[in-house]
Amino acid sequence: MPILGRRDHIIDVAIRLFCEHGFHATGVDRIMREAKVSKKTLYNHFRSKDELILAALQQHDSVFRNNFVKDVEQLANTPEGQLIAIFDAAEAWFSKQNFFGCMFVNVVGEYSDPTSPMRDVSRNFKQMIWRYIVSLCVEAGAKNPEKLANELALLFEGAIVTAQISGSALSASTAKNVAKQLLAANLAKKADK
Repeated sequence: MPILGRRDHIIDVAIRLFCEHGFHATGVDRIMREAKVSKKTLYNHFRSKDELILAALQQHDSVFRNNFVKDVEQLANTPEGQLIAIFDAAEAWFSKQNFFGCMFVNVVGEYSDPTSPMRDVSRNFKQMIWRYIVSLCVEAGAKNPEKLANELALLFEGAIVTAQISGSALSASTAKNVAKQLLAANLAKKADK
């Protein structure tokens, strides 16, 4: 296996284990065993478990965000439709057998130090999702795009946590119904002015 391929393989295995079992509960021995690599190989690529966690978060950020945006854009072709499709894409995500909640929320729950680099990566991920929602709100012609984005992002986050705790994807459709009302009210106010 090429060196770059081996590093990516270790990260992929780590992401799966961190999502399924948590960050603290997943030891490097288990990661090495499941990735079928030696301790030397693991530490040639990552100086510490924390460095591996950061690499896993960054990789998951890129892959998840790109796939999520692509899914939303395939579900609807207008900004208004895409704002609603966020919740359809979320429902599909929640319905997957390997749904263990949001990796970024989970890592924040395990790393309480506000200066933790894990929290920085998580905050950046959430900010990028929020900026994506803001851009759709602007394109949809919302009167106050940032306010609407705050409301929709809160609905999205609440749906994720509810789905994780309840084990049911229904929170996405509930959030979608509220999102439709928020969007209709916001666009109606814009039309009234």
